[in-house]
Amino acid sequence: MNRLGVRISRVLAGGLTAVVAGTLLAGCEGGALTGDAKPSEAASAPSAGGSGSGTSPLVNPQGTKPGLAPLASEQDRAAARRLIEKVSTKGRGPKTGYARDRFGYAWMDTADGVPLARNGCDTRNDLLARDGHELRYRSGSDCVVIAMTLNDPYTGTVIDWKKQKASAVQIDHVVPLSYGWQMGAARWDRTKRQRLANDPLNLLPVEGSANSSKSDSGPASWLPPNKRIRCSYAVRVAQVAVKYELPVTTADKKTMLAQCGG
Repeated sequence: MNRLGVRISRVLAGGLTAVVAGTLLAGCEGGALTGDAKPSEAASAPSAGGSGSGTSPLVNPQGTKPGLAPLASEQDRAAARRLIEKVSTKGRGPKTGYARDRFGYAWMDTADGVPLARNGCDTRNDLLARDGHELRYRSGSDCVVIAMTLNDPYTGTVIDWKKQKASAVQIDHVVPLSYGWQMGAARWDRTKRQRLANDPLNLLPVEGSANSSKSDSGPASWLPPNKRIRCSYAVRVAQVAVKYELPVTTADKKTMLAQCGG
């Protein structure tokens, strides 16, 4: 068992109720599949490095498995479209009052109700451990990642990352916090906002400049440069939107459907 697996075990032992609650949310509200639809075997397997190596979002409704794999089969793309159709739409509201700290301090380990909370390691390092390969930890720590290899889904490149150049890999909020604020999170309580900011379902370690270029854009304004991953990215946006009952703009939903052949 790797160190992230040990931390997950600690969460299961010490915080089972919170994890089960998150599971029920993901399974009942944020699951990618309905009825008897099932992902293909290919979707559940990691894809080759450089093409978005990782896990199909259709078999990862909690976001605890690594990365984001392409959805290639028509069966999976049809399942993706069904999920995206569940997302409601509305106009984007004003950004008035938004601040990052409205969602809690960055990478807090105490956002109850999401996987990996209160495991003794901050959210950023949890995500690096989830998605990274050949992990190296700071001496004496089973938490702080200081070097790794990342198969970046957004660019389709392999990044050899070291903590000395930390910004080369950034943690992307798939549904940006500012976007969420404008689409309804401004009216949430602080606890729910903290969940959105620290939920592994809404977080991906990616190449830094790609994340910076995205800013707080929705899918109609920004999509990952790696075209093979765009349907999977749309699915992940939809999973977060459904789980948190967040609408997207009409243009964003149309773009999301188009990435999956809709």
